[in-house]
Amino acid sequence: MFNPDLKNVLKGNVSRYSLVTATAKLAREISDQALEDGEIMTEKPVSVALDELIEGKYRIVEPTEEAKDDED
Repeated sequence: MFNPDLKNVLKGNVSRYSLVTATAKLAREISDQALEDGEIMTEKPVSVALDELIEGKYRIVEPTEEAKDDED
């Protein structure tokens, strides 16, 4: 079973809920892109998405951060 260390991803006040939501959305995009390209995935889209988030390829923005950014 895939059980990564999530401390690096959860730093910076990222909630577990946001991590799960971001992972699910990214996994859906990966799956849809593979289907569109006719690619057969050997690894599960959720695993690929979580790996990309852990590697820092994407940044998770909390809803409160978006509100603060809009005010500035």
